[in-house]
Amino acid sequence: MAPAASRLRGESTLVALPQRALAQYLVLLRLYPVLTKAFSSGILSALGNFLGQIVKKKRKKEDSQKLDVIGPLRYAVYGFCVTGPLSHYFYLLMEHLIPPSAPWAGVRRLLLDRLVFAPTVLLLFFLAMNVLEGKDMAAFIAKVRSGFWPALRMNWRVWTPVQFININYVPLQFRVLFASVGALFWYTYLASLGK
Repeated sequence: MAPAASRLRGESTLVALPQRALAQYLVLLRLYPVLTKAFSSGILSALGNFLGQIVKKKRKKEDSQKLDVIGPLRYAVYGFCVTGPLSHYFYLLMEHLIPPSAPWAGVRRLLLDRLVFAPTVLLLFFLAMNVLEGKDMAAFIAKVRSGFWPALRMNWRVWTPVQFININYVPLQFRVLFASVGALFWYTYLASLGK
């Protein structure tokens, strides 16, 4: 009887773990909203880069166990310093500028996100990665000239449905987390391509 009771306790602990984590996240979100979103964004961005490296190695059938630790650190810094805080304030501003009750709110919010926020964040991504990689301004300008427009078009294709759901159906306090989870998969994909 004791092993069964122990196993039952272990199973209930596993079930309770996500509930406790969510409860703790909600407390932190209420007490430190920007910092919590920054940490969430940084951790998920780094994890996306890390998983992308693993996927890339498996696809190329590389036996090397070495992973680039600097890549995930760069993504963590970018997520923590840029996307987490910037997204927090952008979503608050969007709620103020286009309340849910406004006519055509869903479409207007999506246009604001896709035509203003997406290009801005993408440009900041290029700039941040350029700085974190120790490259000069000429390298940044060259990267923007060659990669900004293709990256923005791909961003519009992939992120438009995700952001439509996010800005119109996800509660305000969870929008940065929702986008960060989406970015986890996006960064995994980009890193697996070596981009």
